[in-house]
Amino acid sequence: MSRRINQSRRRFLQQSTAAAATGVGAPLLLPGHVLGLDGAVGPNDQIGMAGVGVGRRGGGVFNSACSKKETRAVAVADVFEKTAQRMASRTKCDAYTDYRKLLERKDVDAITTATPDHWRALVTIHACQAGKDVYAEKPLTLTILEGRRMVQAARKHGRIVQTGSQQRSMAANRFGCELVRNGKIGRIKEVRGANYPSPWTFTFEAQPVPEGLDWDVWCGPVVVQPYHPDLCGPRRNPGWISHRLFSGGEVTGWGAHGIDQIQWALGKDDTGPTEIWTEGEPFEEPHFTEPHGRGAGEGKTRQPIVHFRYADGTPVVMDGGNPGGGLFLGEDGKIEIFRNRIGTNPGELKDEKIADDEIHLEVSGDHMQNWIDCIKSRELPIADVETGHRSATVCHLINIARWTGRRLKWDPQKEQFIGDEDANQYLDVERRKGYELPAV
Repeated sequence: MSRRINQSRRRFLQQSTAAAATGVGAPLLLPGHVLGLDGAVGPNDQIGMAGVGVGRRGGGVFNSACSKKETRAVAVADVFEKTAQRMASRTKCDAYTDYRKLLERKDVDAITTATPDHWRALVTIHACQAGKDVYAEKPLTLTILEGRRMVQAARKHGRIVQTGSQQRSMAANRFGCELVRNGKIGRIKEVRGANYPSPWTFTFEAQPVPEGLDWDVWCGPVVVQPYHPDLCGPRRNPGWISHRLFSGGEVTGWGAHGIDQIQWALGKDDTGPTEIWTEGEPFEEPHFTEPHGRGAGEGKTRQPIVHFRYADGTPVVMDGGNPGGGLFLGEDGKIEIFRNRIGTNPGELKDEKIADDEIHLEVSGDHMQNWIDCIKSRELPIADVETGHRSATVCHLINIARWTGRRLKWDPQKEQFIGDEDANQYLDVERRKGYELPAV
């Protein structure tokens, strides 16, 4: 039996036990569908695949899922009818504008979803409740509470949920993390991450809503904003990724990649920092009323600099690293993990071999295939929903530290700030009626 399967099973049991102990989840039960019973996917069945949100990124993710020999396209859903129809025509499947109709289909076994961030939790939880496995793009969440609810839903309904943190399936990234984990540069004295900009707000003069786009549903849980193409696109002028109501900015955009690598390299997939604070000028959130390039807002929202520390004392400063990973400064050298490559000092570390008796991290050469394989085996995928939630949580903590402007103490087990009810108000957001976060 492979190391990957052993590690996955052990991690699954550890997380389920921890969830029961802390009251944030239920003990894992294995219903019949886990074994391929009750109409669920069996080991030799083809997986009926659906896509929710199949525009720019979502279309690519759905196409990737449907390109595998183990899958077949069944249906897509998108609030922009033209987008849904176009993808359905390409993949010869059915089109919907309401994803809930798609989830009712018994021939849909699994879904991919790459909606804007403010929709990710609702789609994922509803899919789990409907008995569908899920590939959810990063960043996994808009808030910390959403992530815990997503984990609970996946565990309660026995679903396989993969986070789209593709760098976990890149060999160079895995090797860099293994070097750090195995102490190849000695004790880690400091980690430096990128100084990602936080989101801000902007309100543009309303433009005509394109025919076939249900803008009210696009806004979903958020109070409906005036439609403008430079809000509707992800990274435009500046796009919804920069808008605080819809996203955590590049702190969760690129930060979901970089922070995830820091978590992986330090072995923190089941926890997070215990202290977080800022240094520098106080955060001043701009508000713009005219479209503009992202630079104007990002320049203002990179301050102050954020620091955090794990329970074992490892300090991280979000200034001086690269967006795809982090710079690890050890007693005997340094390792920088980028996107699909690493740099080392001393240079010969790149040729280091990880011995059989050292720590080997899970191997996946294809992120989508890893998810599909796990749908068949019912093992946890390499970027399981708990892992994605923990990495996203650190991103959210960075934003909250800037918004509050004070030193915060974080309990990564209870997932609450200690002695700071004001900071705890940021764990979730208000939602419009009809778009409430489901109880699981």
